[in-house]
Amino acid sequence: MDLNSASTVVLQVLTQATSQDTAVLKPAEEQLKQWETQPGFYSVLLNIFTNHTLDINVRWLAVLYFKHGIDRYWRRVAPHALSEEEKTTLRAGLITNFNEPINQIATQIAVLIAKVARLDCPRQWPELIPTLIESVKVQDDLRQHRALLTFYHVTKTLASKRLAADRKLFYDLASGIYNFACSLWNHHTDTFLQQVSSGSEAAILSSLERTLLSLKVLRKLTVNGFVEPHKNMEVMGFLHGIFVRLKQFLECSRNIGTDNVCRDRLEKTIILFTKVLLDFLDQHPFSFTPLIQRSLEFSVSYVFTEVGEGVTFERFIVQCMNLIKMIVKNYAYKPSKNFEDSSPETLEAHKIKMAFFTYPTLTEICRRLVSHYFLLTEEELTMWEEDPEGFTVEETGGDSWKYSLRPCTEVLFIDIFHEYNQTLTPVLLEMMQTLQGPTNVEDMNALLIKDAVYNAVGLAAYELFDSVDFDQWFKNQLLPELQVIHNRYKPLRRRVIWLIGQWISVKFKSDLRPMLYEAICNLLQDQDLVISILNLFYFISFYLQYLETMFTLLFQLLQQVTECDTKMHVLHVLSCVIERVNVQIRPYVGCLVQYLPLLWKQSEEHNMLRCAILTTLIHLVQGLGADSKNLYPFLLPVIQLSTDVSQPPHVYLLEDGLELWLVTLENSPCVTPELLRIFQNMSPLLELSSENLRTCFKIINGYIFLSSTEFLQTYAVGLCQSFCELLKEITTEGQVQVLKVVENALKVNPILGPQMFQPILPYVFKGIIEGERYPVVMSTYLGVMGRVLLQNTSFFSSLLNEMAHKFNQEMDQLLGNMIEMWVDRMDNITQPERRKLSALALLSLLPSDNSVIQDKFCGIINISVEGLHDVMTEDPETGTYKDCMLMSHLEEPKVTEDEEPPTEQDKRKKMLALKDPVHTVSLQQFIYEKLKAQQELLGEQGFQSLMETVDTEIVTQLQEFLQGF
Repeated sequence: MDLNSASTVVLQVLTQATSQDTAVLKPAEEQLKQWETQPGFYSVLLNIFTNHTLDINVRWLAVLYFKHGIDRYWRRVAPHALSEEEKTTLRAGLITNFNEPINQIATQIAVLIAKVARLDCPRQWPELIPTLIESVKVQDDLRQHRALLTFYHVTKTLASKRLAADRKLFYDLASGIYNFACSLWNHHTDTFLQQVSSGSEAAILSSLERTLLSLKVLRKLTVNGFVEPHKNMEVMGFLHGIFVRLKQFLECSRNIGTDNVCRDRLEKTIILFTKVLLDFLDQHPFSFTPLIQRSLEFSVSYVFTEVGEGVTFERFIVQCMNLIKMIVKNYAYKPSKNFEDSSPETLEAHKIKMAFFTYPTLTEICRRLVSHYFLLTEEELTMWEEDPEGFTVEETGGDSWKYSLRPCTEVLFIDIFHEYNQTLTPVLLEMMQTLQGPTNVEDMNALLIKDAVYNAVGLAAYELFDSVDFDQWFKNQLLPELQVIHNRYKPLRRRVIWLIGQWISVKFKSDLRPMLYEAICNLLQDQDLVISILNLFYFISFYLQYLETMFTLLFQLLQQVTECDTKMHVLHVLSCVIERVNVQIRPYVGCLVQYLPLLWKQSEEHNMLRCAILTTLIHLVQGLGADSKNLYPFLLPVIQLSTDVSQPPHVYLLEDGLELWLVTLENSPCVTPELLRIFQNMSPLLELSSENLRTCFKIINGYIFLSSTEFLQTYAVGLCQSFCELLKEITTEGQVQVLKVVENALKVNPILGPQMFQPILPYVFKGIIEGERYPVVMSTYLGVMGRVLLQNTSFFSSLLNEMAHKFNQEMDQLLGNMIEMWVDRMDNITQPERRKLSALALLSLLPSDNSVIQDKFCGIINISVEGLHDVMTEDPETGTYKDCMLMSHLEEPKVTEDEEPPTEQDKRKKMLALKDPVHTVSLQQFIYEKLKAQQELLGEQGFQSLMETVDTEIVTQLQEFLQGF
């Protein structure tokens, strides 16, 4: 691409590509895509985005296309890779001038230079770092800033490389430029500190921006640039200097307003200081050991004493708490139970920790956390008053809460209390003791203190197990507080409910539960306490006498609450209740069944709420059993939508929708046209080959057990095609799942099954003949073929004839090969049912005068005797043997209270077993009858000759099993 002639054309197309008119935009994008692989295209783009007189949008687009080109075509091995000559020209052009006036474009240029550096620096681009170092020294503010911005992005990118050779190059780079980076940072930092008191806001912001960028460079070099950083004096000097700089910057905050750009940049820089310490501690815990004492002193003084008053802000406090927490919890600083097994570095760090965390220090930290940081703020109380439902949803997992101060203080409290529980337990018990009895509702401060202490007692529940008699405390203190109905007591009642939830799985007598249920029933009518009570439901088991009341109140709550998250929460609790009480829920679900269709319709735009409805329906269907058929007018369209991959909501609903489909089938008393029709969704699901494939196979099996004839006649052809495609590319486990479906179809419908899955059976036969190497697959092959041979002899004969033509062999020869492989691989079969099936199937070939079958007679008898060993049990009273797999209609297994009642599918499987030869034919008698028939066919002498081919030990065992016949 000639630069002079092409520049105008490319510029014109780029201009068109910024158009809002799709008729202009689309052709331009297509043209640019074609040019991506043209030599010289990226040189033209470089000329365009470095020309400051052109339109900003055009230059921005040129930078983006250049950046994408680096990703696709810069590597030597890439298809249509850029030539080395063009890359050399481009590298030189990128660092000729650092004078881009537009911030956004300057950032993109810095990023794309870093992308090239990742691939080429330092080997193909040795001049990059020296050029950047020289450029950050210039006096021109714009050039200096842009060079520093690029220096940061290059350092960040090189630091992220993980191969050993790349790490070595970065170590060398860091050693070579660290001193310069420190000097640069100190220079910009000193400049900023001088200008805070005397400079203009623009000058302060400019120097602060450079301080921030140079600190970002130092962060990457310090954390990623040294194997043993504690041995480098410059590194340790910088890290120790951070505490001095932090104090200076925190004091500067007094002189900078709270609502301007400078303040925002200042806070970002302060946070970056703390990130350097946290990253260094995470990557180099032992190198951090000399900094432990100073880090703890600094953090504790600013967070837990008056030193921090007026200068700290929330994110800084969070970072300091994280620093304390990481030191307290750090595994590298914890000695082994046997101190002698610990490294000297660990013992040194542990010694520093123990020296710092004295009784007075720990006590003060604990008291300040509880009495200061745990207190509900005015803002939180106002939120509670205005929207208690929304407030609690936010507090229990909203994104803004996740990164706020409160959860950080709670985690720090838990970690410190766990680490130093012997010291802190008496402190917390003393705080509890001072709060016994009711609190004056007019004393808001006292109520907030009690809330904070209760929070601490809940968080430390496991540590306080042996120190608090929670049962007595519940009866004498907490239960009476739940009964205080004053409006100001609501936040405290919410805390008490939460506290009980924390302790109920730790220490709570069962005979106190009725009192708790009574209290919950009363409190459920107070919407302000909804979420707290709902959380408690996950920890309690239900007494049936409260079931109706609880369920009714929960249903009313579901109708009343307005927050989508709260509705989801109520639905999850309802699901939990239904799951626990199972069929005993049936008398109480009428109202819920009537309401769910309305809620489903209302939640059309809320897919996560629909997921909660699906979960509730799953448990509802399981609880209703066969009665769930009455839900089909609502249930089946829900399944249809949730599992239709052509519908956008399936992305959210598919997994739960498939589970609902499965439990609906398992609990269906009979097939309906509508239930059969939704199977049309299955073919695209099988094509997805996703993690839901296992559930799909269970659904297919469910249809086979429910109504094999109708199902197979309608869908077997398409299903067989899908299976044939799957078997070409699926995993071993997937092959087994496919074959199990076929095996079930043969078991349920031995006449229609082989016909419908006829295209798959040659695949199975071939796998047996060729000796499939995976035992679990071979076992399934033999299970499938055993069903055909035993239960549909005529189909087996036609299959054998077909395979003989394919293998170009005689039928008898092929049959002999199959029997030989079957006998040889019998040990692959581990399931007793399949082992008995194999014995029955091979014995079904007798009596026979076929020479091939008689030649394999020894193997058939060996398998039969193995089968007898598997299934025969001796009656201790009579001394006779009986087949333990035989079942009768009289056997009705008893269901205990702890067991779930059988589903409709379980009942269908039981009825199927009562028709299955494996469970209705005595292997002992079958062998006897087959041997007797063979004897009658061959005569005594011929039969004896045949028996002589069998090992005498096997014959002896066979005779023992056949005594009495």
